[in-house]
Amino acid sequence: MTATTVETYDVEALRAAEFPWAARGESIYLNNASTGPLPQRAVDAVSDWTRRRAEPFRLRDADLFRTVATARELAARLIGAEAGEIALMVNTSYGVNLAARALPLAAGDVVLTFDREFPANVYPWMALGDRGVRLELVPTVDGLPDEDALVRALDRREVRALAVSWVQFASGYTADLARLGRLCRERGVWFFVDAIQGVGPLTLDVREVPIDLLACGAQKWLLSPWGSGFCYVRRELIARLAPDAVGWMAVRGSDDFSRLVDYDFTLRDDARRFEVATLPYQDMAGFAASLSLLHELGPARVAAHVRGLADRIVEWARARDDVRLVTPADPARRAGIVSVAPRDPAAAAARLREAGVAHSVREGAVRLSPHGYNTPDEVARALDALAG
Repeated sequence: MTATTVETYDVEALRAAEFPWAARGESIYLNNASTGPLPQRAVDAVSDWTRRRAEPFRLRDADLFRTVATARELAARLIGAEAGEIALMVNTSYGVNLAARALPLAAGDVVLTFDREFPANVYPWMALGDRGVRLELVPTVDGLPDEDALVRALDRREVRALAVSWVQFASGYTADLARLGRLCRERGVWFFVDAIQGVGPLTLDVREVPIDLLACGAQKWLLSPWGSGFCYVRRELIARLAPDAVGWMAVRGSDDFSRLVDYDFTLRDDARRFEVATLPYQDMAGFAASLSLLHELGPARVAAHVRGLADRIVEWARARDDVRLVTPADPARRAGIVSVAPRDPAAAAARLREAGVAHSVREGAVRLSPHGYNTPDEVARALDALAG
């Protein structure tokens, strides 16, 4: 979907209600690929839970269960999954490790990924070396993933799993999940997706895109607290996969606290078998509050707004001869991250800081990552500062 085919929402009203610091002009925050801000409703939810946690007689078991159930339901709806396919996680790394340890990989098997992946999607797979499983990095071309080379490698008999980031953290390159998922399914290759830089600035329906497992921390584009996130496990796989780390509530009947020592090691038949309790309930409450906002705005509307802001940065960079566009210009190959390489990145970053523009420098490039609460005027002011 594009900005011309999706109805917009009132950005100024959103800023006033949920991001008052932005409405006051305290910062031009274009660093959502690092840490997203919390909307006011998430701040209120976390604060309320923290107050009650300080006096725990104000919390009931039903409050805990209802909060995490709501978080699972809202996360599932965001990607077209069922709530029973969602396990709540405290970060993306936990979900990557879940996939690496639960998938039935054996000595001689190869896991493929792109070179220059974020380390969270590299080290857990490297750690399988003690089982004789080898991680193979497909080289990049001009710093960008070579998806065609990756596809060719899928035909090798020893390749048993593909683990890719939907959106690359430094370049913003966006993989074609539908293509990769279809090819993996045809070849019997497990398909894992690190989605932390994609869910939010893009939309996804796992009923249409064949993915086996997906991990997504919520602290960036989902505007949620640290310590919140989720993992999706395809329904047909749940019973086939056993958790490497077993939580005390991963088994059937553990919701009944009156018979906890009636030990029955029968794992739940949904993705909760992969959760390790106790979860950070206050963070999950904030997570659910932030997801409620994204659903109210409409994920497709948010994605269209982000696309429009990213387009402005891309067009600006392509019109200049003193800046190299690192992120692909093709809209199908990018999301919310736009990275540009000025001749002097350090000086450009200093100008942005002086202008109050929050950003990142990654792999020698300035990374800008606008979200649904940012405005075209903020992007224009950031580009003016970047140009000097």
